[in-house]
Parts: sequence; structure tokens; C-alpha cells
Amino acid sequence: MDGKKLEYKGEEALKEIERLTMKAAEVQESLLKQILTQNKETEYLNKYMRGETNVTDIAEFKRCVPVISYERIFPYIQRIANGEDSSLITGHPITEMLCSSGTSAGEPKMMPSIAEDLERRTFVYNLIMPIINQYVRDLDEGKTMYLYFVKAEMSTPSGLPARTVLTSYYKSKHFKCRTHDPWNDYTSPDQTILCNDSNQSMHCQLLAGLVHRRQVLRLGAVFASALLRAISFLERNWRHLCEDISTGQLSSFITDPACRSCMSTVLSSPDPRLADEITRICSQKSWKGILCQLWPRAKYIEAVVTGSMAQYVPALKHYSDGKLPLVCTMYASSECYFGVNLKPLCDPSDVVFTLLPNMGYFEFLPLGHNGTLLMDFDEGEQVPIDKLVDLVHVKIGCFYELVVTTFAGLYRYRIGDVLQVVRFYNNAPQVRFICRRNVVISIDTEKTNEEDLHRSVTMAKKLLEPYDALLVEYTSYPDTCSVPGHYVLYWEILHCGTKTEPEAPLDGSVLEECCIAVEEQLDYVYRRCRSNDKSVGPLEIRVVEPGTFDALMDLFISQGASINQYKTPRCIKSKKALKLLKSKVTASFFSPRDPTWAPKMC
Repeated sequence: MDGKKLEYKGEEALKEIERLTMKAAEVQESLLKQILTQNKETEYLNKYMRGETNVTDIAEFKRCVPVISYERIFPYIQRIANGEDSSLITGHPITEMLCSSGTSAGEPKMMPSIAEDLERRTFVYNLIMPIINQYVRDLDEGKTMYLYFVKAEMSTPSGLPARTVLTSYYKSKHFKCRTHDPWNDYTSPDQTILCNDSNQSMHCQLLAGLVHRRQVLRLGAVFASALLRAISFLERNWRHLCEDISTGQLSSFITDPACRSCMSTVLSSPDPRLADEITRICSQKSWKGILCQLWPRAKYIEAVVTGSMAQYVPALKHYSDGKLPLVCTMYASSECYFGVNLKPLCDPSDVVFTLLPNMGYFEFLPLGHNGTLLMDFDEGEQVPIDKLVDLVHVKIGCFYELVVTTFAGLYRYRIGDVLQVVRFYNNAPQVRFICRRNVVISIDTEKTNEEDLHRSVTMAKKLLEPYDALLVEYTSYPDTCSVPGHYVLYWEILHCGTKTEPEAPLDGSVLEECCIAVEEQLDYVYRRCRSNDKSVGPLEIRVVEPGTFDALMDLFISQGASINQYKTPRCIKSKKALKLLKSKVTASFFSPRDPTWAPKMC
């Protein structure tokens, strides 16, 4: 009975996608009218639409309300965080602030959220299995090993919770009080997911996944980087996990009471045979295909593998021996959930997301056409209102920055994501995520833009001056060959000593201090990932021989770049360019594995 009911709901979910995408224009217009009606008394809207006879008129909204970035809305958010009423920006009470991975002045951005937002996010989550069930059958006949984690939350001065969007969902009744669903039967007990200690949470979740290894039908984490961190943890700790299984006793390392309580049920009795099986697999010299060996019934891996996470695709294919499809299901952010992937088994490079017109009111800022990407508008630049394009009027092949209006109080807000329209599904565009605007380098959830990287390097290179040395040029590269990945900076250094003095290499301690100085200037999210989450490794400076960046310019010019317009790329993505840089390295230096500094809290 329950299975039939769930299957019926799945059919209804697919019908709802058809309805929404067929009537995309109508749904968008209706939704914007609802937002304006709900929020018509807010200080923000009345500031721009004062004197208008009909504040809910869409044409007047588009004529009067400006396109903004975070700096324009932040004063309102800060006032609410400090205790002023939600009516500054929204007609419904703000229940929490969602901390995004974007940054402003070194702090996480805080996005307002109302209770209804959880309903909208849950709506998207409930679409995923009906979509996947069209391509992968019988997922209700086993378990799901998804590794989910929360981050410790903070509070605003007024007492509002400040946390990530995923922590918000996992701590909500929508997750904790969900009914049993055979298509989403997780190996991880909820208590292990909700544990704030990431190491204890990881140990328990992997342990539960290993205990149920022959029942697991799919593997995953939210981000590809998180799944690779789990594999790295397993490499270091599989013997301890096998000991827990063999003895039926949880390691004394686990001190969280809720974890100990729920894991006592998972480890109901000693199982030395299972421990021996896992030991044989994990003792192999090569871990190529290890995921398929440990979880032989797994049918696919689910994780975000688009954008900056695409760099982890080769590693995931290595650990699965290329046998498990990499599934990327949805497109979302702290500000709003946007869309779903209707062809989840496609190659990661072919992933496109169908935008759902009931999630928020979407507009698009043109950034290029005919396959050419042009960053026409800087983040702080005033955008002409007439430049924006509605959801149903975007053009195939063109690039856009997504602009969103939400129930929670964001109006014509620039998300910062660059998208390319690939095709339409019914009347809703299907988009490919291209990149974040201004993001130069990223390993995990941190996103470092060119300005922040340049500021950090500018501060660090001052340490060279007492030694008559100058930084000539630099670039960067996200090295993900090891887990966790880390930032690599290629530095060409000019020694400015007199000709009568022999040129001597800088003492290694000076370059190590430069590594530290760069990291100290990077933003809160980077420092948190580096010192607290351990999801980013120590920063590395690789010193290259003189003339390296001239050779780099020659390479790009030989490939068609204009010598008049050439700028050294601040992050290297070309394999040929990276090979050239690596061939010129004369020395490497790292920051300490355990930094003495700690991230500033918001």
C-alpha cells in the first residue's frame, strides 16, 4: 500500500513538472504578483515605489525597483539581524539567516529566510526520486549511503539562527520528522548526520555504510569534494572501522552521546566475517574501483559535479573504476532553489538544469551571445533595468547572470551565477552552469575571487622586500590530486641585489611566511574550510624560474590570444599551460598543516 502511494506521488510529481514548464510564463507572473502582494507594505518596496497607485503592478515593479548586489540589501538584513522588524523587506516573519558560501568583506553573506522557504526546498527534494526512477529501477529494494553533515550554527544579535541552508534543512521537521520512504532509506542514522563534530559524524556514517554494504544501492554526498574527503578518511581509518565491526563495540573516540546511542543498534553484535571482507578489500595496494568493491550493488554516485566541483570528476571515476554514473540532480543556492536535472544519468559535462518557475521570480542579465561570454557588468556596477530578460524570453546559446526576486525579501538580486541557455523544456529554459562571477579559484565551498586573491598576494609579497626581492608575476591553480585539495600559487621572483653580489635563493622560511600571509588575508569561508573543516589543505607557493611568465604569454598567443589584450590568467585551467608551469618549478613551500590562526566568526 505504501509503495503504491509513493509511486502515485511520483507520477504526480512528474505531471507537476510538465504543468509548471508548459505554463512557465503564467506561473512566473502569478508568483511575482504574490510576492508583491505579500510584501507591499515593506520599507524596501515602498522606498522605490512610493507614490505608485498600485505597488503590486508588475510593470511598475520593473520600472522602479533597481537590480542590486548584496551590498545594497545588506543594510536591511543587518538591521533585521540586530532586532528590527522583518517588515523592512518581507511581509512574513524571517525565521533564520542562511549563511552562504559567498563572501562580503570577509564574512559569509546572510540571506533572509521565511518558514515557507522550507516548503519550497522540500518540493524540489521531492521531485528528485520520481525523476531518477525513470532511469534507475528498484531503488526501493535497498539502502542509500549519502554522507550528510551539519555545521555548528550561530545566532544573530536578535537571536535568529544563522546557519547554512543544508544545516537548516537537516534540523527541520521536514527532515527529522519525515515518514519512512523506501526510496530514501539512509544507512546513516539521523543522529550521526546531526552531530556537529565532523570527524565523529564521518566515522559513524562510514561505519553504518560498511555494516550495510550489501544493501547499499547508491552512494553520495552533497558535493563531490565531500565524498572524496570521506574516501580519504576511510583510507586512514578503515582498520579502526573494521575493529568496531569485528568487536561489535563503537570506538572510544566517539564521545557524542546521540551517536553512541544510535550506533549501538547498528553494531548490534560482533561480525568478524564482515570485518575480514572489508579488510581484504581495503588492504589492496590500489584503491581503483574501491567503491564498487565495498558497495557491490551500488548503481550510481550522487553529488554536485558542476562548476568548481567538476575538477573532482576524474578522482570519482578512478575510485569507481568508471563503472558508476555520476548523478547531479539539482541547482540551488542559499538565496533560492532554482531547478532540476531531468536527465540525471547524463555525462557530468552535459548536465543542464530545467528552471522551475514556481521557485522564485527569475530575470536574466545578458552577458554574451552566439557562444561568446562577455562580462559586461561588474558586481557593483549599476545595471540598466531595460537590459533584463524574462524567463521565457531568454535565447538559446546566450549567456546570462541570474537575477532573482523572492518571498523572503530579495528583489532583483544578482545571484552571481553565469548560465548558458542550452535549450527549452516545454516553455522553461534548460541552463548549463558556467561559473561564478569573479571566482578565480575554489576547492570546496570557499570561492576566492580575483580581487581577494590579488589583495592577499599583495600583502604577502611585502615580506620579500627586505631581501631585495620582488614578485614579478603570479597565477594560481586548485590542486586536487590529493585529498583535501589545496591552493597552489606559482610565483616568479626577481632578485634585485647588486651585480657584484651573487644571487642567492631566498631562505625557505621567508616563502613559508608568505604562504601564511596569503592565507591570513583570505576570507572567512576559506579560513573555516582550512582550520575547522579541514576540507582545504595547506597553501603552496611554487617558485618558477625567470622568464616563465613570458613563456606562458607566448603559449597563449600561439593559441590565438591577442598580444594587445593579453592578461596573465589568475587561475590556470589549460593543461598545456599547467604543464609548462610545472616544468619551470625550482622550489615549493607550504603553510603549516595546522594553522595557528582561527577563522573570524560572523
